[in-house]
Amino acid sequence: MLWPSVARAQPAEPFEVTDNSFFVEEAFNQEAGIFQNIFGWVRHRGGSWESAFTQEWPVPAMTHQLSYTVPFVGGDVKGRFGHVLVNYRYQALKEDKGRPAFAPRVSAILPTGSDDEEGADTGWQINLPFSKQSGDLYFHWNAGVTWLRGVPLDAGTSVQLTIPQVAGSVVWRTTPLFHLMLESVLAFEQAVEGSLTLRRKVLTLSPGFRRGWNIGEQQLVIGAAAPVIKGEGDDIAFAGLLYFSYELPFRRSK
Repeated sequence: MLWPSVARAQPAEPFEVTDNSFFVEEAFNQEAGIFQNIFGWVRHRGGSWESAFTQEWPVPAMTHQLSYTVPFVGGDVKGRFGHVLVNYRYQALKEDKGRPAFAPRVSAILPTGSDDEEGADTGWQINLPFSKQSGDLYFHWNAGVTWLRGVPLDAGTSVQLTIPQVAGSVVWRTTPLFHLMLESVLAFEQAVEGSLTLRRKVLTLSPGFRRGWNIGEQQLVIGAAAPVIKGEGDDIAFAGLLYFSYELPFRRSK
């Protein structure tokens, strides 16, 4: 996505809510002394649902960040934990005039089930998020890849799966603490079917909003979205998403 050159000539007021997108990662680490708790929940029309809890910590300031993500699925499928991620993100670039923020992330994917259950394999994930403000608009774009090893086949062997994806979003600040969002993700999924591995493209478009409240040094953010998902060879699927974030200090910044 491109941002207008005219807008870059004028200083932009900072957004009061950042790093609260749902599908597209924003390129901002946590500030010193502040940690964030994030909960997201997605329900699909068929009745299945997915949730995830993430906690982010600066170590000790904005340059380095550690976090973990614990997912869980349920509904019309057997309830279980998904792959747990342990994440490290480096604030390589802070946003400046003519320069986007850039914060590459690497994640270790940990096994969470028995050998014959989904979630038993391990792997890595790399994502490269960029973010740039233009007036009342924020543009975010990502490119990443996930590797999963030890995924079992019917024949008693295992394979490694590689899943690249690209993503982009635009966030419109209608008021300082209320934003409209449009996110898009294109994943080149690879999955096991019997003794074969198959690859297909899955596109997600997700309009939504987020609303924030500042309470002293704390910030609450709620959000909702209506993802529309189209997999190669599949009908269009619809889902609903709810989001909650709570940022608070664990020590006072100097």
